[in-house]
Amino acid sequence: MALRNTNTNNYANNVDAAAKIFTEYWDFIHMVIRYKVKNETQADDLFQDFFLSLVASPLPAGVQNVKGYLYRAITNKIIDATHRVESYRNHMYKYAKHLNRSINKKTPENAFIEAEETKKMFELIEMRLRSSHAQAITLRYKNNYEIKEVARKMNVHNASVRKYIYVGLSKIRQSLKLK
Repeated sequence: MALRNTNTNNYANNVDAAAKIFTEYWDFIHMVIRYKVKNETQADDLFQDFFLSLVASPLPAGVQNVKGYLYRAITNKIIDATHRVESYRNHMYKYAKHLNRSINKKTPENAFIEAEETKKMFELIEMRLRSSHAQAITLRYKNNYEIKEVARKMNVHNASVRKYIYVGLSKIRQSLKLK
């Protein structure tokens, strides 16, 4: 318990020391961050982050040029934040490139075969299902219409479209299981 009280006291002392620095050098800290960072939201985040960094590691004892120390610490904090953002963007860019490659792996021959298979599948749907079920499925999945667009085209309620699609797909699944 004594160790915990010591940690709590150290933290409270650090918060007090950081608050004192911020009170005394508020304008300077604010000016440096605003000058170096043009984005207001990012500047606010850095301002709060800088306060927390002063709580985590207060100014060392014996610092004679407090403004110089603060300027260097703020600059380092901005550089670190910029590196984190750039690193995140690079990861996202690499991930997007990877996704794009994996999506576009189809060769022209495979794409043609897939298109033919899709065409045959919709022909099968039209032959095996009632016209309302086939039309709802075709509009929804072949033409990529939203449910409400299908309903408007078929002149029925959205719930009817959902029912047509559900029943139609169930019948297709059943016919595929029988074979």
